[in-house]
Amino acid sequence: TMILGYWDIRGWAHAIRLFLAYTDSHYEGKKYTMGDAPDYDRSQWLDEKFKLGLDFPNLPYLIDGAHNIILCYISRKHNLCGETEEEMIHVDILENQAMDASNQLTRVCYSPDFGLKKISAYMKSSRFLPGPLFLKIAFWSNK
Repeated sequence: TMILGYWDIRGWAHAIRLFLAYTDSHYEGKKYTMGDAPDYDRSQWLDEKFKLGLDFPNLPYLIDGAHNIILCYISRKHNLCGETEEEMIHVDILENQAMDASNQLTRVCYSPDFGLKKISAYMKSSRFLPGPLFLKIAFWSNK
């Protein structure tokens, strides 16, 4: 059984969990909890980090026998990397674009300069639309 380790939030592991569900992959979820402010204790993860035998111990991780890489491994295992060279290139581009967008969003969310007062006020106003994000004709996530 594969083991997917990550914090007890959706975060970066969300796409991995979706991918595992899509490929009908069975896995055990290992969730680490971070302590509250002001210390944000990470000892639950740090006490285990270097005992897992990972070449690059970081979160998220996926262990499947000797394999501990994640999305690329699952893609190859289920033949989702494209069949032609052009398809494989498109998959690589898509993966990198998604990672770039995720990294930019993460940078903003963890920045102490985030929480723009005007945006915050708008989001608390009656004019703000919290959802749905997509039109009713969308098959996924339209609510």
